[in-house]
Formats: sequence, C-alpha cells, structure tokens
Amino acid sequence: MIYLDNAATTFPKPEDVYSMVDHIQRNLAVNVGRGSYQAANDAMKIVDETRFLMAELLNTTNPNNIIFAPSATIAANQIIMGLEWDEYKVVYVSPFEHNAIARPLEIIKQRYNITLLQLPFDGVTQKLDFEQMEQDFALNPPDYVFINHISNVTGAVLPVDIITSSSKVYDATVIVDGSQSVGLLEYNLQKSKFDYLIFAGHKNLYASWGIGGFIKNSPHRLINAFAGGTGSDSLNLSMGDSYPSSFEFGSPNIIAIASLNASLKWLKEIGIDTIAKKKKHLMNHLIEGLKSLPVVLYTPADGVEHTSVISFTVPDYEPSEVDAILSGDFDIAVRTGFHCAPFIHELIDTKSTRGTVRVSLGYFNTENDIDCLIESLRSL
Repeated sequence: MIYLDNAATTFPKPEDVYSMVDHIQRNLAVNVGRGSYQAANDAMKIVDETRFLMAELLNTTNPNNIIFAPSATIAANQIIMGLEWDEYKVVYVSPFEHNAIARPLEIIKQRYNITLLQLPFDGVTQKLDFEQMEQDFALNPPDYVFINHISNVTGAVLPVDIITSSSKVYDATVIVDGSQSVGLLEYNLQKSKFDYLIFAGHKNLYASWGIGGFIKNSPHRLINAFAGGTGSDSLNLSMGDSYPSSFEFGSPNIIAIASLNASLKWLKEIGIDTIAKKKKHLMNHLIEGLKSLPVVLYTPADGVEHTSVISFTVPDYEPSEVDAILSGDFDIAVRTGFHCAPFIHELIDTKSTRGTVRVSLGYFNTENDIDCLIESLRSL
C-alpha cells in the first residue's frame, strides 16, 4: 500500500515506537500512579520523562502545564467545557476548524446562545483579511478565539501570532489547535502569547493512537468539567485545581504515553527541520505533478505558508469515485469527502463537489509514492 493519508494519522511509525509499545505491553502495562511497587514507579518515570520531553520540544519551562488526554478531541472538549460561558460571550473561530472544535462550540452555542463568528479569510487565496479582522474585533470584541494552526484540508498555515496579538488587545483567551502542527512546526511557548495549545500524538508526533492533550500557556485557569479517579487523595470528592493531576482523570494509557516518549526521542534525533524540509520537497514534487493533470487544486496563494496537505478535485468524478479507483486499482490510500471540517468547504466552494480528494504526506513517503499517484490519476 502507498499510504497518503498522514493528516488522519501518520503511518508507518518509527521502529523505535513499535519497539517501545511492545516492551511496555509485555513488561510495564500497569496502572500508573496507583501503586508503590517497582513496575508502577518505573511506569510513572516514563510518564514524567515524556512530559519533560514535550516541554523541551515546545520550549516551555513548566512540564506540569502539559496535560495528557486520550486524544486531541477530548483535550479540546476539556478546554471548551472548562471555559466560563454566558449569553454575552463572543467567540471567533477560523474557517479551517475541525469538528473537534466546531461541534463542542455548537453545543455551547445551543446551551448559552453565544455569539459565534468566523475570522475573515479569503476563499481563493486562503489569506487572512487583517483589516477586516481588526474591524470585526472592534465591533464585536472577542472573549475566546480558536485558531487551527494548520488546515487538515488545504495545508494552509494560519498566522497564529498575528491573530493572537490582535485578540490580546481585548484580553481574549486564545486556543490553538495544533493537531496538525505540533511535531512539524517549531514552537517557543515562552514567547507565544496564546493561552492553550492542543496536540495529537498520533499525527506529526508519530506516536501511537490513544495519546493527545493540551498545554496551558498562561495564568488563565479552566473550570474542571470532567472528573474521576486520579490515584491520590481518594477521600476528597473534589478534583482540585492543580496541574496536571486535576485534569488527568482515569487510568493513564501508559502504552500510548510510552509510544509518545519514544517518538519524541526519535523526533529529537531526526530533527523537526529535517522532517519539514523533506516534506516540503515532496509537496513541491506533488504540486508539480498535479499541475500537469486536469485537476482543480485548492492550494493557498503565494505568500500564505503551506505545508504537507493538499486538496483537489477531478472534473467528472466525485471524490469518492477517485478514492475507490485509487484504492481498488492501485492500492493507494488517500482521504476523500469533507474531512471533519465543516466551515472550509463553504470558504473554498467544495460543498457541491462533495468535498475534495486529500493527499497528506509523512516523513516515510518517497518521490516514488508521488509518481505512482500522479500516473494513477493520469489514467482516469
């Protein structure tokens, strides 16, 4: 199989990750923080080290502000349900948001009748209209701003720092969805002004399923909307308000956390810059090949940063038909449809085409993978 669906999950994983998962499953798959025996202590050391490695990757000084969760979606829900809400709240989202953000906010909108607005982006260039945003903020000052750092549909990299700076004029709380960006883009949270960063372990961090989370990057405090066992202070019915324990309810997934431990060490050895350069080279090769075909590309305009995801449509074919041919005839895995992104397809006008064909690249892809895709599409 030629795997080109890395925005869904990176595959394959580094061999170090497979080895670590196998080792932990056989030797240390115990309940972390629930016992003082040696295996439980050794497992806790892995959790603590993984938190430190994440802090190192993101250039933040306090590992305890890194919260592990079973997925980025659950982490997003923890943040959204933990914010203070009333009918006067004004919320802005980018048109690139994933349903991990959009659907919880829709629940909040129905529950509290909040004002939910979109940040202004051009549908053709995918560029932020900065002046319009400034006008929108002046007319309807933001309380909360949600920014998807990298679109999982078009690969556009959003100007997080610019949006954050304008939002902070109004003391807004800014939440960045880094599901596609953490592990691919460089972060320095000591300098960044946004309040929360969500991450997904199984995407560009190259860990296994079952690990995600968020980083608290400001004094802002969340209401604890979820509760359960933490392995300590068991007679106290309150979850407390300390980080990270108060937000890590339930038994930690030591196998998934250990996979993140191994993948973070692998990323450190390979280097994020090396991965980004390789993926940029492959993406340029892919775009060159797609431009030789009668397809419609939905790439950001020059001047808008773009990374390893691209969407296109093929005239006279629905995306699902292209998918069926690529999979059935050529054993090529792509993603088609609306990609769990409810707003962008109105922005780029792909509702009528039933979405797009999405190709997303990973570190382990090759030029030959792309050449096979292009030749397969040429045969349509």
